[in-house]
This record gives sequence, structure tokens and C-alpha cells, in this order.
Amino acid sequence: MSSSSQSLELLFSFLSRSYAAAETNFFKIPGSAVVARYVQSSHQNDPGRTLLEVLLVILAIRTLLQSRTRSEESGKHFIQFDEKEIDDLVVEWTPEPLAQPLTAEERADLDAVPVIAGPTGPKPKLTSGKTVINLASYNFTGLAGNEELKSAAVETVRKYGLGSCGPPGFYGTQDVHIQLERDIADFLGTEAAICYSQSFSTIPSVIPAFCKRGDVIVADRGVNFAIQKGLQISRSNVRWFDHNDMDSLVHVLEGIEKDRKKRGAPLTRRFIVTEGIFDHDGSMSDLPKLIELKKKYKYRLILDESVSFGSVGRTGRGLTELYNVPASEVDMLVGSVANGLSTCGGFCAGSDIVVDHQRINGTSFVFSASMPPALVVAAAEGINILRSTPSIFTTLQDNVRAVRAVLTAGDYMAIPSHPASAVIHIHIKWPTLQVHPPAATSKPSNPLSAKPREAPHWDIALEERLLQDIVEEALAQGVMITRAKRLRGQELTDARPSIRLAVTAALSRKDCEKAAGVVRAAFAKVIGKRR
Repeated sequence: MSSSSQSLELLFSFLSRSYAAAETNFFKIPGSAVVARYVQSSHQNDPGRTLLEVLLVILAIRTLLQSRTRSEESGKHFIQFDEKEIDDLVVEWTPEPLAQPLTAEERADLDAVPVIAGPTGPKPKLTSGKTVINLASYNFTGLAGNEELKSAAVETVRKYGLGSCGPPGFYGTQDVHIQLERDIADFLGTEAAICYSQSFSTIPSVIPAFCKRGDVIVADRGVNFAIQKGLQISRSNVRWFDHNDMDSLVHVLEGIEKDRKKRGAPLTRRFIVTEGIFDHDGSMSDLPKLIELKKKYKYRLILDESVSFGSVGRTGRGLTELYNVPASEVDMLVGSVANGLSTCGGFCAGSDIVVDHQRINGTSFVFSASMPPALVVAAAEGINILRSTPSIFTTLQDNVRAVRAVLTAGDYMAIPSHPASAVIHIHIKWPTLQVHPPAATSKPSNPLSAKPREAPHWDIALEERLLQDIVEEALAQGVMITRAKRLRGQELTDARPSIRLAVTAALSRKDCEKAAGVVRAAFAKVIGKRR
């Protein structure tokens, strides 16, 4: 036998022993049998796929083993500076501002905001030393500054500290959070409730937790900015109906159903989204009619009661109590703990399934830190006060009626808010604020092709300036009010500017009448002088 044949035989023998040893060691690794079966099946079905996977594995290994400092060491892709050049660059560098500088209007608005020295309440003290009647803060029940809530919060801080600063699903949930959710569910009459740490982020988290791409949402045109963000995040097909117009809602619902049948499209998830009391103008939804329509057309109802919870109803439960409708008739009942109970956060109440779904799909619940325990306990204590003292809402509604009675007797004012709403918006009643589009100078040759004439619109800039003058005049007379602030150009519709009053049960009827009289006189002075 030649030497070459012997060499080949020795090589084959070595390779055979090496393969056998590698195979034996490979099958000693846990899970190796699964990998072997996958490779064998993949190779038999598609050898080309096996080759591609081998190449990808080789590429991945090469990428991991490749030196990442080679180019840095060689200096090929790096510019070398000496010490003087580095110092010159540092001196020349000017950092960009984190935010754009304020405009003259924004600076004027900021300077006009009164600053409270000490705790807020129905009669806070300003840094100027003046004590004013507060009709600017959402303190419907008068719980802001309540001594019982303060004591409960102090004891909680001593026991729990300031908070875990962790998400509820990880290590942020404590026994007080669970108890507050039970208290809210029991108070409203629902199966369960879930609490969010921020009021504004509650509804933008609830909507996309249930509404996805391809779903249908029918929403009121007058919903607040938080709801608008939730609708945008959901990426659902949004159809709008005219503000607080049930006939328009029926028209939209029927149109959606006719279009679905015409296209032969399958049924998808469908929702009606609206507010109980609208934050933009204080008007109130017709809840019984909404429930009737959602049952008739097979929709789910998401109702935002951020303003109505803690302000209407015999014990402050909101529209469900006001209209004597079981809370279970509303699929998702969203509210603000910050407004109704003067602490922080928001909630969503409904069935067990609705609440449990949000614990893993509600982005603001999953990714935000939980509420501080002190504020959680204060909210729970606030619910106990509302239960035991229903006279709060009798006083609140008496104050609302007193304020409206004084305001409606004045000139230059229009009030779009519902008579039971503790949030009262006031528009300037002055027809000359309307801007009419220019009339056509010549008749069109074809009258049928002529565009309809534009409707008159409001001079928003002028109205804002007049309202700010009214706010400053009222403050000079000892009443703190505010303009309803808008995000012009970012919201769905540019609502008319308005003065926003927030009536509270913590003031006496005499104080409310006095404050309303000051507001009425400020309107008469500012608008009367301009006219």
C-alpha cells in the first residue's frame, strides 16, 4: 500500500473519530435532540433553507467576533484634534434651548397668572397679600385643604413613606391601592375599578387598550383634548357626530351600518366615546339616550366623567346617579380622582373583564409609577366623606344656582353650560365679535356650481384679550377666575374662548353671590367700555 493511501486512511479515521466524539458531546447538551430533529427535518424538506441558515449563523458569529475597536485604533474613521482645537470647539459651542422662547403673548399670559402663597382652597392668600374668593380651581366638594384628608395623608407618609416610584404591575402596588380600587367600585356600583396615577393620561390609555386598528369609534366633536389623544393613539376608524346632538349620533350610527352592509364587511368592535359633562363648555350628555342607542346599534359606551364625578348626583356618583341609571349599563366609566376627590390620578370602572384587561394593556398603568400612598389614602378618605355627608352636594347645587341666577341677570354674557354643572363657561354676548366673510362682488355664471357662502366665525384673538381684561378686573376686586385655556391649532376644533368658573361647596351662598356679582360687573365694565 502506498504512503498516500495510508495517509488518506489515517485522515478518514481521524475525522470519523472526531465526528463521533463531537456527536457524543453534542447530545450531552440539554435540548440538543430538539435541535438535531429540527435540522434533520429542515434539510429533508428544503436543503436550500439549511444552507441559508448555515450562512446566517456564520455571519452572526463573524459579526460578534469582529473587533469593534479596529477602526478606532487605526484612526481611519476618527478625526484627531489637539488640545487647543478641542478648547476652541468647547468655547464656540452654544447649546440649543430645550424649549422655544416664549412669545410676547405667552409671556404676558404667564405674568398675569396669580400666585398663591400657601395651600389652595376656597379663599387662598396670594403672594401680594390679598385674600381672594377662588372660582378658578376644580374643588367642587371642598376637599382641598380638608383637615381629615391631611391627617390621613400624614399618617400614611409615616407608615409607607412617599411611595415606591414603581409601576403597579411590578412593585408599585400596595394594599392601599387595592383598597382604593375596591372603594371606587363599591361607591359607583361596578364590579371592579382600576386606578391610574395621572388624571390626564387615564382616558388616552383606556381607549387604545380596547380600540385597535380597524375598529370603529363614534365620538362627540366636543370631547376634551385627552380623549382626542386617545382616539389618535388607537388608530381606529373615528367618525364624529355633532356636539351633544343625539339626532346627529343616530344619523352617524345608521350611516356606518348601511355602509358596512353595502360593502359586506364583517362586524368589528364598535364604541361610542363621549363625556358626561363636557370640559370645554359645561354641557351635559343625555345618558339614557346614549344607553338606548348603544344597545340598539350594538356598541360599547366609554363615558368620561372627569368633570361630573364628584359634582353631580345625590352623593356625587356622576351621571349614572343623576339619571338613576345603573353603572353597569356603561361599559367603561372613566373619572378623575384629581377633580372629584382633590388628590391625584384617575380611574376606570366596569366589569372584572374590562378592568383585568387594562392591567396588562393599559399603557399608562403598565409603564407609569403608581400613585403615592398618601394621596391614595386621602382619596379613600374623601369617598368616605362623600358617603357620610351627602349635604355637600345639596350645598354645591345651591351655590351653582345662586351663581347662575346672578350671571343670567347681567348683560353681555351667554352661558352654554348645563344648569346642574359646577363648571360654568361664560361667552361674551356681543354680535360684533363675529367676523363675516366678504360677499361675492359678481354673480357666478352657473349658480349651481357656486360654492356655499362661509359661515361667520369668531374673532378669537380679540375675544381672548377681552376675557383676560375681565379676569384681571375680577382679580382686582378679590375674585380669582380664569379663562378656559385652549391648545390652539392642536385640538380638533377651536372652541370659542370663555371664562370658566368652578363652583365649590366650600363657599357660602353669600360668597358665591358676591363673587358672581363681581364677575358680572367686570363684564359690564370691560365690554361696555369697548362697545
